[in-house]
Amino acid sequence: MTRDQQEFRDDCLAILRETTQGKTVHRRRFLQSLAVLGALPLGLRLTPASAANGEIVVVNWGGDAVKAYDEIWAQPFNAANAGAKAMINGSGPSSGKIKAMVESGSVTWDVCDRTVPASIELGRQNLLEKVDWSIVAQDKLRPAHRSDWGVGAYLYSFVLTWDEKALKGPAPKNWKDFWDVKAFPGKRTLRNNIEGMLEAALLADGVPRDKIYPIDVDRALNKIREIKQHTIFWTTGAESQQLFRNGEVVMGNLWHTRSMLLAKEVGDRIKFSFEDGVLFPGAWIVPKGNPAKEGAWKFIAAAQSPESQVELFKRVGNGPVNPAAAAMVPKEMQALDCGSPENFARQVAVDNEWYAANYATILARYLDVIAS
Repeated sequence: MTRDQQEFRDDCLAILRETTQGKTVHRRRFLQSLAVLGALPLGLRLTPASAANGEIVVVNWGGDAVKAYDEIWAQPFNAANAGAKAMINGSGPSSGKIKAMVESGSVTWDVCDRTVPASIELGRQNLLEKVDWSIVAQDKLRPAHRSDWGVGAYLYSFVLTWDEKALKGPAPKNWKDFWDVKAFPGKRTLRNNIEGMLEAALLADGVPRDKIYPIDVDRALNKIREIKQHTIFWTTGAESQQLFRNGEVVMGNLWHTRSMLLAKEVGDRIKFSFEDGVLFPGAWIVPKGNPAKEGAWKFIAAAQSPESQVELFKRVGNGPVNPAAAAMVPKEMQALDCGSPENFARQVAVDNEWYAANYATILARYLDVIAS
């Protein structure tokens, strides 16, 4: 059982414990829990008929994004489509959870918020539905922001973020400064996942942006080892914010959306830079055998609206992926758009194929390094 699957099983057990305390649990989640635990009778397995009431479960990564997705995408979609019941679930659609659902025969998620690399990796494992391009508009995406199984949803970056007040000195300018614990003392935070972390390590070690891929994994992991004892590894975006709120870290490698929220929340002491950031395309994916079927693609097509993507950017910072949205970004906010031409030129654009081919294997090695 993978780490993601273990976390998913633990979440299922928590749901089951709630049911013994008289709490209401949504039928889909309850059946999902039983299936992954191996306790779902064959006759209760979900079928497409389970979505006959128009329900479309859209799963993202929680926090402020749940309310934003609901107000920007789910509510307007439901209003425009009679009988539709799109709802946002913030439980985090990791690859392990999706794999467990599909292989258990109990798919309860319809649309998942992942990445283009993940769409390729999972799609090649026959875990995802192929995109229905008769419903979703291919011309609203750049080629790098779509795959046979994934539809670009937004852009986001992993960026150097620091607490100016906590550092009490010069601001870090790049990942080399992040790794310099003598000149910049204090705890750091990195993610307990390879995305955006290995690239930062190589940049800190002097590798030019255009030479990052294919990633020299041994070199990157050795660089991570150098600062492991000075690092707290975050799991969720909410946790990465909390580490700064509590004053537990002085700098970190965060999703730029979390950095923006922190800066709004605690004021000017929180700074971040797109310089040497790592730019990823978020993507909508649809688990194979999902209950909503065509409804999932209709929701995704609606989310391609450039107006809605600009509104999401205003709310939580996700950069618009539809090229038509660029002209709609307010002038005063263009510097915060990770996908603007100026910011794009300062960053490393993720290699989708490298991640699709190497993610699972290299993640296991990375987790071993940070746990040992």
